[in-house]
This record gives sequence, C-alpha cells and structure tokens, in this order.
Amino acid sequence: MPRRLGQHFLKRADILERIARLACPAPEPLVIEIGAGSGSLTRRLLPRAERLIAIEIDPRLAARLQARFPDEPRLAVLAADVLRLDLTQWGPAVVAGNLPYYISSPILERVLALGPALKRAALLVQQEVAERLAAAPGSRAYGLLSVRAQLATTPEILLRVPPSAFSPPPKVSSALVRLAPRAELPLPWSEQPRFLEFAARCFRHKRKTLRNNLRAPSEQRLLAGSPEASLRAEQLPLDRLIALYRRLHRRE
Repeated sequence: MPRRLGQHFLKRADILERIARLACPAPEPLVIEIGAGSGSLTRRLLPRAERLIAIEIDPRLAARLQARFPDEPRLAVLAADVLRLDLTQWGPAVVAGNLPYYISSPILERVLALGPALKRAALLVQQEVAERLAAAPGSRAYGLLSVRAQLATTPEILLRVPPSAFSPPPKVSSALVRLAPRAELPLPWSEQPRFLEFAARCFRHKRKTLRNNLRAPSEQRLLAGSPEASLRAEQLPLDRLIALYRRLHRRE
C-alpha cells in the first residue's frame, strides 16, 4: 500500500487473532472491518461473522482482497473512504480494524457516531490515541476525545503493540483498544449532540479555565461564583461536566 495512505500492515498472527476474538467472542450477525488491507484480519473475522463488510480505501488492495476470497458469500468488499460512509446504514454492528494513524481520530468519530448501533469495537490505534480514549480526568491525555468516547462506551487498553509487529514498522507504538457500550448512559442519545457541542467549547483552549472558554452571556452569568469557573475542563470528570452542562442550560 502506498505510504501516502498511511497504512502499516499488522503481521503478528497472535495479535490478529486477539483482535478477532475481542471483536467477536461469539458469532456476530454483522461485522464492519475498517482498513482491510491485504486481508490478514479479514481471514480471522470471517469464521466469526454471518456477514462481514470489509472497507478498504485503496482500490488495488480492495480488488486483491476480493480475489483472495472469490466464493465467500459472507464477505462484501467496499473500495471506499470510510470517512465518506454512513456506517449506520447496515444496522447494528461490531467494528474491528487496524486504523491508519493519520486519520484515526476522525475514523473513531465515525465509529462512535454509530450510537446505539455500535455493539462493540476492537481497534488497533496509535498508543497516544489509545491513551486519550481511556484517559482519566486530570491527566495530560484527557480531553474532548476522552469525553466523546466515554460518554457512550468504556474504552479499555488491552495490549501494547511494538513497531516490530507491523510491516513497514511505524515510528511509534500502537495499542489495542476495546470500546464496550456502557450499560447505562449518563445522557440520553437525543441529548448527546448538544452536550458534545458544549464540551467542545469547554476544551477549545485546553489550558484556559471554563470562565474563559464559555463566553455566552447566559453561561457567564450562571458560572459566576461557581467552583467550576476557575477550573480547566480537563479537571472535570465526565459526570461533573454533564452536571455543569445541565446547570448552565437547564432553561433551554
């Protein structure tokens, strides 16, 4: 695959098996694989899926993947950019893949946008991104991506993966992350878009206090005298950030 597409192929069989097992501990009706590449993970997902949609942006690799499994009725290969696809179109799904480093955050946004249709995800990402997904408040890695992921899922880093596990080897380490849907949501799905817009403003300038990031007159008025006014967003656990959102927007 051309380097311009940012793909590093995972070659370690044990890690490929682990991704497939974490994605599908039992057979699944539908699995979406992102960045199918040469089909190393595809081959391991197929026995675990009644239907597997393999998305690959490089048309040459997509053609080779189709040729590798010519008579496999469970497999649909899409030569497409995942960022241009609505992943909800196929219904509830498990998501798996080795995400290209340079677009991992927008791909994660697409995966999380599945909302209640996301059954679980097992994804290999840059270690820094994995740490941001699972970060605790008060840590340097905690930010909007942490809030976005933890609002609907419980991210868990399960394995650190060295550069030597890939061909060609990347310059940074990777990590395998599982996103498991939360049993109980802290906010209903219908409220989450507005809350995330609020959270984005809270984290807009990460080193600034909430008083300096939330500039709407109504927010400034309600923040006055609030203990959160002098804090940075990164200092607030998700439940406290949600409580602040509700307090500042309760009359809307």
